[in-house]
Amino acid sequence: MVAPLTTSPKQLLRSAGCRVTGQRELLLEVIQAQPGHLDADELYRLARQRDPKLSLSTVYRTLRLLHDLGLVDELHLDEEHHHYEIKPTAAHHHLLCLGCGQIVEFSSPLAERLKVAVAREHDFEITAARIDLTGYCARCREARQNGSDEAPSRPPFREVRRDGASEVSHSPPQG
Repeated sequence: MVAPLTTSPKQLLRSAGCRVTGQRELLLEVIQAQPGHLDADELYRLARQRDPKLSLSTVYRTLRLLHDLGLVDELHLDEEHHHYEIKPTAAHHHLLCLGCGQIVEFSSPLAERLKVAVAREHDFEITAARIDLTGYCARCREARQNGSDEAPSRPPFREVRRDGASEVSHSPPQG
């Protein structure tokens, strides 16, 4: 099931056959409102601004449910913890800077052609494909070439969406 941003959290939960609770609705609403990828801690922090009684265990249980219902994607972006985003309506992939943690979403017709070619070559039905490319953004690459082990100082974590717009989001991944 695809979760378009124009559909209300309550409608999404109902259409997935899920009981609507205030906390589920709130968490889905917070995920929808964010331009980028949230981890459970960031989602918890943002949602508690509106519901101080919300527990972290409720966030984790709800994320698992929303993932199982196909409403959110769980991403493993070369880190120890997961990020979540509303299930996109179109395929996209990720570039992840190992220096500063910036995530850039991109689409490529090559990905679809690769999927078709591999499926044909191996007589395999491919139901999903993810491409996450890791490396260094221009700023971090320049800092590394200048002999600095430190990632350049940046404003808060920046995500670049498929349309090229830059969004300020949560803090970069630690570790």
